[in-house]
Amino acid sequence: MDALVDDDATLMLAYARGEAAAFDALYARHRGVLYRFLLRAARDPQVAEELFQETWSRVIASRARYAPQAKFTTWLLQIAHNLLIDSYRRKRPMATGEEAERAFELTASPEHEQPEHVLSEFERRRRLQLAIEQLPDEQRTAVLLRLENDLSVEEIAEVTGVGRETAKSRLRYAMNRLREQLAE
Repeated sequence: MDALVDDDATLMLAYARGEAAAFDALYARHRGVLYRFLLRAARDPQVAEELFQETWSRVIASRARYAPQAKFTTWLLQIAHNLLIDSYRRKRPMATGEEAERAFELTASPEHEQPEHVLSEFERRRRLQLAIEQLPDEQRTAVLLRLENDLSVEEIAEVTGVGRETAKSRLRYAMNRLREQLAE
């Protein structure tokens, strides 16, 4: 995986030197991850599409200033996250703390492996997806970055612009909320 990370930085630096094919390779490699993150975080396909386009526009605009200090994916998701926060501020009220909570360890517990307790994989994924959608924005973002992009707590903190302990706390609260909701 490190070769891929190094390759991303090399591609971005090549794009900064004017190699358009390098951008095409980066776009092909990361468009799915970026769009999925934005769609799940924004919960609105129109908003996700706008933010997706704006994120890539920002990548293009900042190509000359790009310095590979973090993984390209972390940098890309940080741009998307900042645009998402701006979008929340413009368009949406903050989610209340009373909105849904819940988590995953439940699906791995032995009592749920009995035939009478087994849910179809589709149903489990759908329940998890619905539970994630009900999390407050900051917690949902932390969970999506962890589960879908496999970012560490440190990387989540970097993407979201908060301290490590804040990122860890958001992730912990989100997991507890998900665990409770999936237990119902």
